[in-house]
Amino acid sequence: MPASDIYSILTALEQSSNNTTSFGESWSQGRSAFGGLAASFAVTAMRRLLSSPQPIRSLMVSFIAPLPPGEISVDARKLRQGRNVTQASAEVISDGGICLQAMAVFGNPRSALKISPDYVFQPLPRDQSLAFEANAKRLPAFFRYFDGCWVGGGQPFAGKLDRQLAMWVRHRAEMTSMPVERLVTIADIPPPLILSHYDKPPLPSSSLSWSLEFVIPPEDVTGDWFYLEYYLEAAADGYTQQAGKIWDESGQLCALSRQCMVYFE
Repeated sequence: MPASDIYSILTALEQSSNNTTSFGESWSQGRSAFGGLAASFAVTAMRRLLSSPQPIRSLMVSFIAPLPPGEISVDARKLRQGRNVTQASAEVISDGGICLQAMAVFGNPRSALKISPDYVFQPLPRDQSLAFEANAKRLPAFFRYFDGCWVGGGQPFAGKLDRQLAMWVRHRAEMTSMPVERLVTIADIPPPLILSHYDKPPLPSSSLSWSLEFVIPPEDVTGDWFYLEYYLEAAADGYTQQAGKIWDESGQLCALSRQCMVYFE
């Protein structure tokens, strides 16, 4: 039986001789794995290619086909290694077919002009919130692996379009030794905000492409909790665009997210 917690699933991949691991149904949403887990498969395999540790700077993901539960493999390759920057790609494969393709840029720090983010960190408190458990029937099963709460609307199937959501989230598994994967999975938790417009599930929806830019190295993130703010920018013809910001609990802006999603009425 596949391990259920994310740390064990990714550790099996990291320690395998042929970049394989497996996951169970509890990590699925509809026909496919939770996108944050699927992207983390690619990240782990690309990290293994580095000749020495380098902070990740950007991640670009294309969700090509559903990734069903069971055994998966990752085909990762180093595209170019320069003096400071390494670029790599990876394909997540199930039953011989490519389900996800990713590219990542890893880069060493250099002396340069620093311009701090001008986004305002004004989180709503966790004690004034709706816990994930209170909305469990309307959320995918993988939410059980996270502690979290909605603090700013955007809840799926609320029956009223909300263009913005805010939430606090943390892993239930200990992920300190995998800081990149910890942040990648957290960043993909927010569902399509278009779902807030509808009053009852199901409404099939999924990500098509995802870009994640790391403002600070994930290794510099402090604490376990993350504060997320995501905004629906547009939706038409069954496609939607949303962007988000991810902070750690000390107020450091960690990453910027942008996704193109599809939904079927």
